[in-house]
Amino acid sequence: MREIQASTITDVVEKLCIEANYHLPEDVKCAITGCRACEDGEIAKGVLDKIVENYEIADAQNVPICQDTGMACVFLEIGQDVHIAGGDLAEAVNEGVRRGYDKGYLRKSVVKDPVRRGNTGDNTPAMLYTEIVPGDQIKVTVGPKGFGSENMSMIRMFKPSAGLQGIKDFILEVVETAGPNPCPPMVVGVGIGGTFDKCALLAKKALMRPIDSENPDPFYADLEKEMLEKVNKLGIGPQGFGGKTTAIGLNIETMPTHIAGMPCAVNINCHVTRHKTEVI
Repeated sequence: MREIQASTITDVVEKLCIEANYHLPEDVKCAITGCRACEDGEIAKGVLDKIVENYEIADAQNVPICQDTGMACVFLEIGQDVHIAGGDLAEAVNEGVRRGYDKGYLRKSVVKDPVRRGNTGDNTPAMLYTEIVPGDQIKVTVGPKGFGSENMSMIRMFKPSAGLQGIKDFILEVVETAGPNPCPPMVVGVGIGGTFDKCALLAKKALMRPIDSENPDPFYADLEKEMLEKVNKLGIGPQGFGGKTTAIGLNIETMPTHIAGMPCAVNINCHVTRHKTEVI
């Protein structure tokens, strides 16, 4: 049994909150520059140039890439041979978010009640997702999630009779409905299977996966490519001004489901698809 102090988790979460908001992942940068080279229209090319300039300034000056520094989505893969000592796990994570958003001068965007509102003042609580895995380490991933894109996400509880075509049509429907609202070019996370709640979680976890990776199942890897191509043919383009680059990535995650169902969730993210990971 390996012992990990709760304070260590706090320190890592604090650091990742800041790094994720300052520095765009390399896979996302490469996708943006790759799409820039393929664009024909002057407006689309100009918008992508501004996006590149923006993240380069954020890198160089250590400032947030976007003013919406999001809700802190924290994914913990906890080894079953780990004992967390010295404090409560959820509070350790929230303290890391609290410190990170304070020290990083990141916007506090969380309200304490969904209806009556009222800012919590420190961007807590985090959206915490834990998974028990083999081993004696903890993998920490922080993915700040802005709500211009989160608000455009949808879930649909299909019957199996909808088939693959139903899922394809739904993905395109969600992206087309989103239009310019999620600050395209966007990244599209798709979850298929599980239950109502698990399906949505799969879609969010899909956004944490590098966009230059493929689903390990060739069937879904091909579906990712097909749907990304179809999404980009919608012509929404960078920031909604038209062009070939409506999305820079589309990831699909799946799991088994009930014989009577085929849940599908689409979680939209903007081009600022932030995620940083560290293993303790």
